[in-house]
Amino acid sequence: MLAIVKSLALHGLDGRVVQVEVDVSNGLPAFDLTGLPDAAVRESRDRVRAAVKNAGFDYPARRITVNLAPADVRKEGPLYDLPIAAAILAATGQVEPAALDRFALLGELSLNGGLRAVAGVLPSVLAARAHGLKAVVVPVDNAAEAALVQGMDVYPAAGLAQLGRFLRGEETITPFRVDLASLMSAGPAEAPDMSDVRGQATARRALEVAAAGGHNLLMAGPPGSGKTMLARRLPGIMPDPAFEEMLEITKLYSLAGLLKTGRPLVVERPFRAPHHSASAVAIVGGGRYPRPGEISLAHHGVLFLDELPEFHRDVLEALRQPLEDGVVTISRINAAACFPAALILVAAMNPWRFV
Repeated sequence: MLAIVKSLALHGLDGRVVQVEVDVSNGLPAFDLTGLPDAAVRESRDRVRAAVKNAGFDYPARRITVNLAPADVRKEGPLYDLPIAAAILAATGQVEPAALDRFALLGELSLNGGLRAVAGVLPSVLAARAHGLKAVVVPVDNAAEAALVQGMDVYPAAGLAQLGRFLRGEETITPFRVDLASLMSAGPAEAPDMSDVRGQATARRALEVAAAGGHNLLMAGPPGSGKTMLARRLPGIMPDPAFEEMLEITKLYSLAGLLKTGRPLVVERPFRAPHHSASAVAIVGGGRYPRPGEISLAHHGVLFLDELPEFHRDVLEALRQPLEDGVVTISRINAAACFPAALILVAAMNPWRFV
């Protein structure tokens, strides 16, 4: 029997719907997985098998063929565990296939059938809405992040067993809702404040001008003169981000897996301070399949480069185009992706006699 469940795939910050097709047929027990999966997706066969059994369902001792369509789009990460398991349950008649039609499913399965949080849920749910979907099932730990998307019904599931009962009508899962007003008003607990600084009138004035006009800034001074302390206080005097800006920042942090527990929305302007030994890929972004770098993680915030002359020349040269355009395009042989990079660059260095 054939069952089809919807999931999502991300390409940079852009997403598309993936059809998880599962066919269970007679034959020797086997599990074949096609559709350009990466190593984490290929490993799902073992996680799904153990999770289905330990959640109290029957795992078929038959030939299982899983296809992730479209087959020419790379599938990454463990988020396909849940849709694969749900499609197996539907193909074997343990849940009604029609009950899954309106959902997109995301989530990593533990061996006991529980659901673990995955990265990139916010851009995935935004992509689901853009493709006309109205409901998603996500792990409980991702529910608040997913519920930031207006117009989507977000169903949090603790595990495969609960999802099975929900699909059979034996249990009710209430769509998750968040209070955006309370999230937006919850600032960082201990943000550096410019009022802590005494003296440094010229440097403080320079920071105020940079914050007001979005200008880049270079500070030169002897060691211990307070350059880093001042730079860390720049986000605190910048205008508060609008909700759309918060959402853009949160999308990047979600994709990078950097969202803090209990903080589904990034409400403050980011401050990133990479070490001077960081590579160009770490700063600009990249990898075999492009991921955001420090300049994108500083989007709508501050990128601080301490000891500027110590950074490699190729790193400094790579900053030129993103600083001009506010966006960075990363091209690799396997893929290309664009990430936003509208930031204020603050650099610090020692005068030549202290170098």
